[in-house]
Amino acid sequence: MSTQVNTAKSNPLLKALRNKRVLNAISIIGFLLIWDLAVVSGLLAIMPRPHEVLLRWIELMHEPYAGNTLPMHVWISFRRVIIAFLLAAAIGIPTGVIMAFSKFAHAIIRPIFEFFKPMPPIAWISLSILWFGLGETSKIFLIFIGCVVPCILNSYNGIRLVDPELYDAVRNLGANYWQEQTQVTFPASLPAIFAGLQVALSSGWTCVVAAELVGAREGIGYLTFIGMKQDDIAMTIGGILTICLVSFLSSLFLTYLERWLCPWKRNIDE
Repeated sequence: MSTQVNTAKSNPLLKALRNKRVLNAISIIGFLLIWDLAVVSGLLAIMPRPHEVLLRWIELMHEPYAGNTLPMHVWISFRRVIIAFLLAAAIGIPTGVIMAFSKFAHAIIRPIFEFFKPMPPIAWISLSILWFGLGETSKIFLIFIGCVVPCILNSYNGIRLVDPELYDAVRNLGANYWQEQTQVTFPASLPAIFAGLQVALSSGWTCVVAAELVGAREGIGYLTFIGMKQDDIAMTIGGILTICLVSFLSSLFLTYLERWLCPWKRNIDE
């Protein structure tokens, strides 16, 4: 048995297959190969091949489309998402915290929140145009609707679901009410709040395409939609993959921020 274990450790192939980054690379390369084979074989004849999407993507990087290059379209969408996300965090997190601490606030806010929570952001398009017109505000509002629900929900649940034994432990050590909140409640609920922020940010990038259908003339969602209307599938797929990439990088930044602010969670995970 020990010989088999030593062989597995000394075998470079098996060692590489245990590496997370190697497995990630295999996953991406495998996906691209399956995509290319599906197009070449005719199963997805309408789709462009991966290298065609890449060439179209490179072309959009330096040749303006609808008045802007691809990086500028990405920046415009990124700005909308970040503004809406920050507003959602600034409103949603305190709302969830207040609901968790105050039975009075919970009784007032919870019914309204539960009533509107199932509504998808796209259902608000007509009202957003009616209230804010076709400018930036209506687009930010739609993204905000998609971001605020996870912020409220996770902030509320993060505080309500703190392990009661933690409170018992600090009370036995003589902690007062404020020490309980600062040394137990908020540190213990912070990982759940960050989980809500992760979901909110992903939801914001999901909503940006719908938001940029509302009279937009710029942005990555608009670019994706125009590609579909003009049968430029390479541009549409390039836009979708760009949204995925920027969303991934944004989430990665939040992950590192969480590790910095919540070192205790990192230690538990490891």
